[in-house]
Amino acid sequence: MKLSTKAQHAVTAMINLAMNNGIHPVTLAEISKNQGISLSYLEQLFSKMRKAELVEGVRGPGGGYKLAKSPEETCIAEIVIAIDGGTKAHATAYAQSGQTQHDDAAYRARLHQIHVTHHMWKILSDKIYDFLCQLTLAEFSDTSILNKLTSNDEPNNDLEHIKYKGLSATSF
Repeated sequence: MKLSTKAQHAVTAMINLAMNNGIHPVTLAEISKNQGISLSYLEQLFSKMRKAELVEGVRGPGGGYKLAKSPEETCIAEIVIAIDGGTKAHATAYAQSGQTQHDDAAYRARLHQIHVTHHMWKILSDKIYDFLCQLTLAEFSDTSILNKLTSNDEPNNDLEHIKYKGLSATSF
Protein backbone atom coordinates (compact mmCIF):
# COMPACT_ATOMS: atom_id res chain seq x y z
CA MET A 1 0.00 0.00 0.00
CA LYS A 2 1.33 3.40 -0.93
CA LEU A 3 1.03 6.21 1.57
CA SER A 4 1.88 9.35 -0.33
CA THR A 5 2.00 12.94 0.84
CA LYS A 6 -1.26 13.46 -1.08
CA ALA A 7 -2.91 10.71 0.97
CA GLN A 8 -1.57 12.21 4.19
CA HIS A 9 -3.00 15.61 3.25
CA ALA A 10 -6.32 14.01 2.30
CA VAL A 11 -6.54 12.24 5.67
CA THR A 12 -5.74 15.54 7.41
CA ALA A 13 -8.47 17.31 5.44
CA MET A 14 -10.96 14.54 6.20
CA ILE A 15 -10.17 14.79 9.91
CA ASN A 16 -10.94 18.50 9.60
CA LEU A 17 -14.34 17.61 8.09
CA ALA A 18 -14.97 15.00 10.78
CA MET A 19 -14.28 17.53 13.54
CA ASN A 20 -17.03 19.73 12.05
CA ASN A 21 -19.34 16.83 11.23
CA GLY A 22 -22.95 17.85 11.65
CA ILE A 23 -22.08 21.45 12.54
CA HIS A 24 -21.75 22.95 9.06
CA PRO A 25 -20.23 22.14 5.68
CA VAL A 26 -16.56 23.08 5.52
CA THR A 27 -15.18 25.08 2.60
CA LEU A 28 -11.91 24.17 0.95
CA ALA A 29 -10.74 27.69 1.80
CA GLU A 30 -11.25 26.92 5.52
CA ILE A 31 -9.34 23.65 5.24
CA SER A 32 -6.60 25.40 3.26
CA LYS A 33 -6.24 28.02 5.98
CA ASN A 34 -6.43 25.53 8.87
CA GLN A 35 -4.06 22.95 7.42
CA GLY A 36 -1.71 25.09 5.34
CA ILE A 37 -2.56 23.17 2.16
CA SER A 38 -3.02 25.06 -1.11
CA LEU A 39 -6.56 25.47 -2.40
CA SER A 40 -5.80 24.06 -5.86
CA TYR A 41 -4.16 21.00 -4.28
CA LEU A 42 -7.24 20.45 -2.08
CA GLU A 43 -9.49 20.71 -5.15
CA GLN A 44 -7.60 17.81 -6.73
CA LEU A 45 -7.86 15.72 -3.56
CA PHE A 46 -11.55 16.43 -3.04
CA SER A 47 -12.32 15.59 -6.66
CA LYS A 48 -10.95 12.08 -6.05
CA MET A 49 -12.70 11.77 -2.69
CA ARG A 50 -16.00 12.91 -4.21
CA LYS A 51 -15.68 10.22 -6.92
CA ALA A 52 -14.99 7.65 -4.18
CA GLU A 53 -18.15 8.88 -2.41
CA LEU A 54 -16.26 9.83 0.75
CA VAL A 55 -17.45 13.45 0.69
CA GLU A 56 -20.49 15.33 -0.57
CA GLY A 57 -20.55 18.87 -1.85
CA VAL A 58 -23.11 21.32 -0.52
CA ARG A 59 -23.87 24.14 -2.97
CA GLY A 60 -24.90 27.69 -2.29
CA PRO A 61 -24.30 30.14 0.55
CA GLY A 62 -22.96 28.31 3.57
CA GLY A 63 -21.92 25.47 1.28
CA GLY A 64 -18.78 23.42 1.30
CA TYR A 65 -18.03 19.78 1.90
CA LYS A 66 -19.27 17.27 4.42
CA LEU A 67 -18.58 13.61 5.04
CA ALA A 68 -20.69 11.20 3.00
CA LYS A 69 -20.68 8.74 5.92
CA SER A 70 -20.25 9.18 9.64
CA PRO A 71 -16.69 9.44 11.01
CA GLU A 72 -17.19 6.02 12.64
CA GLU A 73 -17.95 4.47 9.24
CA THR A 74 -15.07 6.09 7.34
CA CYS A 75 -11.80 4.20 7.63
CA ILE A 76 -8.43 5.72 6.87
CA ALA A 77 -7.68 3.03 4.26
CA GLU A 78 -10.64 4.21 2.14
CA ILE A 79 -9.14 7.69 1.97
CA VAL A 80 -5.68 6.41 1.05
CA ILE A 81 -7.10 4.16 -1.68
CA ALA A 82 -9.22 7.01 -3.09
CA ILE A 83 -6.12 9.19 -3.43
CA ASP A 84 -3.32 6.72 -4.20
CA GLY A 85 -5.20 3.97 -5.98
CA GLY A 86 -4.98 0.26 -5.26
CA THR A 87 -3.80 -1.55 -2.19
CA LYS A 88 -0.90 -3.40 -3.68
CA ALA A 89 2.74 -2.75 -2.90
CA HIS A 90 4.78 -1.02 -5.55
CA ALA A 91 5.44 -3.52 -8.31
CA THR A 92 9.01 -4.76 -8.34
CA ALA A 93 10.68 -4.39 -11.68
CA TYR A 94 11.79 -7.72 -13.06
CA ALA A 95 14.29 -6.00 -15.29
CA GLN A 96 16.68 -8.07 -17.32
CA SER A 97 20.19 -7.96 -15.96
CA GLY A 98 21.72 -7.84 -19.43
CA GLN A 99 22.74 -11.48 -19.27
CA THR A 100 21.98 -13.57 -22.30
CA GLN A 101 21.81 -16.88 -20.44
CA HIS A 102 18.51 -16.97 -18.52
CA ASP A 103 19.44 -20.31 -17.04
CA ASP A 104 22.61 -18.83 -15.54
CA ALA A 105 22.75 -19.56 -11.77
CA ALA A 106 23.48 -15.93 -10.86
CA TYR A 107 20.51 -14.76 -12.92
CA ARG A 108 18.18 -17.31 -11.29
CA ALA A 109 19.46 -16.30 -7.85
CA ARG A 110 18.78 -12.66 -8.66
CA LEU A 111 15.23 -13.44 -9.81
CA HIS A 112 14.67 -15.43 -6.61
CA GLN A 113 15.92 -12.52 -4.49
CA ILE A 114 13.60 -10.11 -6.35
CA HIS A 115 10.67 -12.48 -5.81
CA VAL A 116 11.41 -12.81 -2.07
CA THR A 117 11.75 -9.04 -1.70
CA HIS A 118 8.51 -8.43 -3.61
CA HIS A 119 6.73 -10.99 -1.42
CA MET A 120 8.03 -9.29 1.74
CA TRP A 121 6.74 -5.88 0.56
CA LYS A 122 3.37 -7.40 -0.32
CA ILE A 123 3.05 -8.85 3.19
CA LEU A 124 4.00 -5.50 4.73
CA SER A 125 1.60 -3.67 2.42
CA ASP A 126 -1.23 -6.01 3.39
CA LYS A 127 -0.53 -5.52 7.12
CA ILE A 128 -0.54 -1.74 6.74
CA TYR A 129 -3.80 -1.93 4.78
CA ASP A 130 -5.39 -4.16 7.44
CA PHE A 131 -4.27 -1.76 10.15
CA LEU A 132 -5.58 1.32 8.32
CA CYS A 133 -8.90 -0.47 7.73
CA GLN A 134 -9.34 -0.61 11.49
CA LEU A 135 -8.75 3.12 12.02
CA THR A 136 -11.65 5.49 11.54
CA LEU A 137 -11.93 9.24 11.27
CA ALA A 138 -13.80 9.19 14.58
CA GLU A 139 -10.65 8.18 16.44
CA PHE A 140 -8.71 11.12 15.07
CA SER A 141 -11.46 13.70 15.31
CA ASP A 142 -12.19 13.03 19.00
CA THR A 143 -10.75 16.12 20.70
CA SER A 144 -10.10 14.31 23.99
CA ILE A 145 -7.77 11.89 22.19
CA LEU A 146 -6.12 14.70 20.24
CA ASN A 147 -5.51 16.64 23.45
CA LYS A 148 -3.87 13.56 25.01
CA LEU A 149 -1.61 13.09 22.00
CA THR A 150 -0.51 16.73 21.96
CA SER A 151 -0.44 17.43 25.70
CA ASN A 152 3.33 17.96 26.00
CA ASP A 153 5.93 19.89 24.04
CA GLU A 154 7.82 16.84 22.79
CA PRO A 155 6.76 14.80 19.77
CA ASN A 156 4.40 12.13 21.09
CA ASN A 157 3.99 8.73 19.48
CA ASP A 158 1.58 7.50 22.14
CA LEU A 159 -1.09 5.80 20.07
CA GLU A 160 -1.54 2.89 22.47
CA HIS A 161 -5.30 3.50 22.57
CA ILE A 162 -5.48 2.28 18.98
CA LYS A 163 -5.19 -1.51 19.09
CA TYR A 164 -6.95 -3.98 16.85
CA LYS A 165 -6.52 -7.68 16.26
CA GLY A 166 -3.02 -7.81 17.71
CA LEU A 167 -1.85 -4.78 15.76
CA SER A 168 -1.10 -1.45 17.29
CA ALA A 169 0.44 1.75 16.04
CA THR A 170 3.62 0.76 17.87
CA SER A 171 3.76 -2.66 16.13
CA PHE A 172 5.48 -1.11 13.17
